Amino acid sequence: MKKMIAGLLALVMILCACGMAGAEQETRKMETAADADEFIAGFLGEHPEELEGVWALSAQMEAALGPLGGLSGMAKQLAALGTLGKAEPAREGELQGFKTFTVSCRFSVMPMDIVLVVQDGAIAGLQTAAYSGGTEETSGQEETENYDSVELALPVAGLGELPGILTVPKGEGPFPAVVLIHGSGANDKDETVGQLKPFRDLAEGLAAQGIAVYRFDKRSYVYGAQMAGNKQITLEDESIEDAVNAVQLLAAQEKIDPERILVLGHSLGGNAIPAIARALEEAPVKACGFIMMAASPRPLDVLMREQFAFLDSLGQVPEDQRQVYDDLLKDLDKLQDVDSLPEDEPVAGVYPAYWKWLAHYDILQAAEEITRPVLLLQGEEDYQVTMEDFGIWQEHFGEKENWTLKSYPGLTHPFTPGQKAEGSAAYTREEKTDAQVILDIAEFVNGIR
Repeated sequence: MKKMIAGLLALVMILCACGMAGAEQETRKMETAADADEFIAGFLGEHPEELEGVWALSAQMEAALGPLGGLSGMAKQLAALGTLGKAEPAREGELQGFKTFTVSCRFSVMPMDIVLVVQDGAIAGLQTAAYSGGTEETSGQEETENYDSVELALPVAGLGELPGILTVPKGEGPFPAVVLIHGSGANDKDETVGQLKPFRDLAEGLAAQGIAVYRFDKRSYVYGAQMAGNKQITLEDESIEDAVNAVQLLAAQEKIDPERILVLGHSLGGNAIPAIARALEEAPVKACGFIMMAASPRPLDVLMREQFAFLDSLGQVPEDQRQVYDDLLKDLDKLQDVDSLPEDEPVAGVYPAYWKWLAHYDILQAAEEITRPVLLLQGEEDYQVTMEDFGIWQEHFGEKENWTLKSYPGLTHPFTPGQKAEGSAAYTREEKTDAQVILDIAEFVNGIR
């Protein structure tokens, strides 16, 4: 569940608050790359509290920082990335009308980009993104011996579009196709975590097996600044709507068989699959099957608590940051009566509307309604979504004719090699998604006629 240490932790490890309002008069404006370098150096330094009151912040940014303990409190959220080794010079860019400054940072646990979103000189957002190492992402069309990769943007009503890539096998087609849906956090199209790019691996591996794959940047990755001020956002807005629209978009592509489009969700994206299946039943083009990778039927806050406790048992919670983690766990206690929460009081960096939607989402009941083929996959060394979750799925759906369930020894949350006892360190190595997993998915897809 995309992207900080990985998966579910992304909900609390990235906290972005953006707004349109101006800043106080007697503060510095963020105008140049040198300004961004100076700010990030202080933000990641030993005394981030010294930044308080120095730089212009949007009104909504200031409001969101209050419950977190200001900029220093937000800086502590990044402790799980480890100590900073090197920060490259800031690169100026633009994101849907907002000026951005991106600083690629080499942390001891995993590399990560820190992105400052700026409007009218005020810092309107601070978020993380996949490490780019100061290089530009390639664009256009790529060709290999087995497949072509072409740009295909996904329209988003009221916002614009999401950059996407359709990887298509060589040949005339029409080909079956799979839409990839990300886990939690602001994920790029590759679902990058540290050195891992599981969605790119799936796209290239499945294309080599004669299956087209569509992957796109998550809505919160592209439009995080615009979304942050919306207190009513739920998983429907974040993922489900885009999954449904992606199926419709693929059906119109020349080399794609509209009768053989599937949806694959990883982690929180896997949790969303039953809801996506429901929504697609009301759409013109429906999916012919679904794939759930590392999906959990249990509440998200329960998994988050387990993850923190497990990392703590491995000594991966620094002593000087223990209070930050304790405060986050106390914040989660508010979810015991989620319906009574004020709509403007974030819990673990997410507004109550998001948590309320999840609380009322009966995932097992929704999964029971799926009549099309379902493939559910689980890594046995996954500490984020565990074999306990897999056991619940087996209990409810192990005997259902349209369900196939498989677990893999030696594989972690992103289905790369590793051991549970490594914790988040397993994501710092450059690994590929397991070949057998890709072959099993290909066999499942090609078996649907």
